[in-house]
Amino acid sequence: MTDAKTMIDETVKSNTVVLYMKGTKTMPQCGFSSRVAGVLNYMGVDFHDVNVLADDAIRQGIKDYSDWPTIPQLYVKGEFVGGCDIITEMTLSGELDQLFEANGVEYNKDAADKIREANA
Repeated sequence: MTDAKTMIDETVKSNTVVLYMKGTKTMPQCGFSSRVAGVLNYMGVDFHDVNVLADDAIRQGIKDYSDWPTIPQLYVKGEFVGGCDIITEMTLSGELDQLFEANGVEYNKDAADKIREANA
């Protein structure tokens, strides 16, 4: 498990935005991963995706790393942000915009506003 932890730590710290998910950003393989990847893609966020289905050690390792039991998991600037429900809430409240702005992450503000308008 140490190798998985080291890989996860390096990935999280060397990429501004990382999504550990089931599948990939272009081909999610679960509804929750699809929702978070869809939000990030729609908002034009450049993020690194890690398919946990490709490696059982990473799949379990990311849960241990964050002490969070579910996937997907979003990291921004090395910090764990949350899973699908938290990212959905943060998107709708505007907190995700604030997090991206505070960390210098480029995103499409108009797209973020459209998500909120569609869910109002």
